[in-house]
Amino acid sequence: MKDGGLIHIYCGDGKGKTTASLGLAVRCCGHGNKVLFVQFLKAWRTGELNSLALLPNIEVMRAKETPKFTFQMNAEEKAQVTKEHLALFETVKKKCVDEKIDLLILDEVVGACDRGVFDKEALLDFLRNKPQELEVVMTGRNPFPELVELADYISEICKRKHPKDKGIMARTGIER
Repeated sequence: MKDGGLIHIYCGDGKGKTTASLGLAVRCCGHGNKVLFVQFLKAWRTGELNSLALLPNIEVMRAKETPKFTFQMNAEEKAQVTKEHLALFETVKKKCVDEKIDLLILDEVVGACDRGVFDKEALLDFLRNKPQELEVVMTGRNPFPELVELADYISEICKRKHPKDKGIMARTGIER
């Protein structure tokens, strides 16, 4: 991708971080570019995965499903999830070089770092040494300072109001 190579972070406590990254994936794909969309911390099936499967030039990779939320895990379980995340990340890094990916989306990698199930140094090392033209988007809450420093774009999505506050859970077609 000509003039590529910038680093984006979509963060904050509001709804829409993944949705924003998906919009960029569709835009990039629409110009004939190769997109790799990688999800961490998300194991449930969502509507966007069905839609992405219909688009050329977008590949989806997902971390292995975990039986618990990270806040419910003990140290051993977190260590296992971290190991699995890093194995997936090794495959992702190789694809970015071998397959000339134009846009890499690391959905919830920021959250995975924040929850202690992704190695911050591995992420920073990759970003500092990534292919020059590779555009990278990362989503999740609470980006750590070194990540903020490396970013070219940071968009924060702030929750003002959310149906969950009224007990309305995620709805198919809207939140999942």
